[in-house]
Amino acid sequence: MAALSHRRSLRKRRTLVVSAAVVAAGGLGGGALVMSANAGGVDLAHQVLPAKDGWAASGSGTTGGAQADSAHVFTVSTRAQLVKALGSASDTAPRIIKIKGTIDANTDDSGKKLTCADYSAGTGYSLAAYLKAYDPATYGRSKLPSGTQEKARAAAQAKQAKNIVFKVPSHTTIVGVPGTNAGITGGSLQVKGVDNVIIRNLAFGATEDCFPQWDPTDGDKGNWNSQYDSITLRGATHVWADHNTFTDAPHFDSADKTYYGRQYQIHDGALDITNGSDLVTVERNQFTNHDKTMLIGSSDTDSVGKLRVSIHHNVWKGIVQRAPLARIGQVHIYNNYYDVTALNGYTSLYSINSRAKAQVVAEDNYWRTSAGQKIAKLLSGDGTGSVAGGGNLVNGTATDLVAAYNAGSSKKIRTTVNWKPTLTAGLQTSAKNLPAELAGTTGAGVLS
Repeated sequence: MAALSHRRSLRKRRTLVVSAAVVAAGGLGGGALVMSANAGGVDLAHQVLPAKDGWAASGSGTTGGAQADSAHVFTVSTRAQLVKALGSASDTAPRIIKIKGTIDANTDDSGKKLTCADYSAGTGYSLAAYLKAYDPATYGRSKLPSGTQEKARAAAQAKQAKNIVFKVPSHTTIVGVPGTNAGITGGSLQVKGVDNVIIRNLAFGATEDCFPQWDPTDGDKGNWNSQYDSITLRGATHVWADHNTFTDAPHFDSADKTYYGRQYQIHDGALDITNGSDLVTVERNQFTNHDKTMLIGSSDTDSVGKLRVSIHHNVWKGIVQRAPLARIGQVHIYNNYYDVTALNGYTSLYSINSRAKAQVVAEDNYWRTSAGQKIAKLLSGDGTGSVAGGGNLVNGTATDLVAAYNAGSSKKIRTTVNWKPTLTAGLQTSAKNLPAELAGTTGAGVLS
């Protein structure tokens, strides 16, 4: 109760600070509010989510570590410093962590660079032995790998996870220091079972799994599946992800090797929202050069009544799929720019997938396609999901995306939803200027 009272009090004070900025910005959304609020004396690390700015503004809102005392404000530049600043998941004292420069997650406590060989050392794992043990020609395709090499792979993967997965506690703000190329390479922020987290102004790249698992039962031909999202939300509530950049660079999927006739995939998600996570706002980020980008709902039986997510003013470029894939929840997707032309070998399958009775409202977004790309391929679904909304443009032309998809699919996307978005700060009713506007107002390094 005390924490809730503090957050309500802080929201009242924040409203006074940014109220003039809302008027001055003309309601252009979180990015515009940030710049105006800073001019009014609120620094990035202490700014809280503006009122009505998506689902994360619901209820008590999202304030992160804005109430941190001086003992819980950290500036970190190494992996070891980040781990220390995060503390334990049970320590819920508000904290602000400022990341200065780029932190390499694949380093030890002394800063020494670690490789996949370091993680596999002592486990008995080798890729050559693994490939021999589970070759479908001899092992078959009816069951998951088991036995000595699979246990060794899991042990090596666990060693890597212990090093590169950073567990974020409740009431935390993690923010990149402007002008320092702030970010995390090779790491994964895990926001699991906690409340009230803000992640801003950070570049995430090269989040890679050294030890993908072979699953011969995944699809008709099997697949290599990896772990580690750059940011993963699992059972998390009140989360604001703002002005971040996500990319596979420098290792693009086109450079992956092929084993058993399937791509050896070392990347998982960019920002996944699963396991009953709820009240999340994702705004003014850049998602580039990635395949399975944003998963909302871990399965078709994830938590009913949760998975409420707002996704607005983001740039999606060089994305293959899941922008997002939505299950079950109420998802508002507005004022995003989708460039679905091929980039660095990443070729779009679809942008938005509504399935498992998801209730999606997609409005006033802009798609750029190349000659020959089919509008019907911008959406996907399983026949149970819904996509409502309008004002969407494709190459500047108003387009009914659902009608285009349904015309060529037996699994029709429904056009009505059971809710109406009300937390819509910054909603622009015309998408025509989004490509130019979002080019300079999204991603890490924009905020000052």
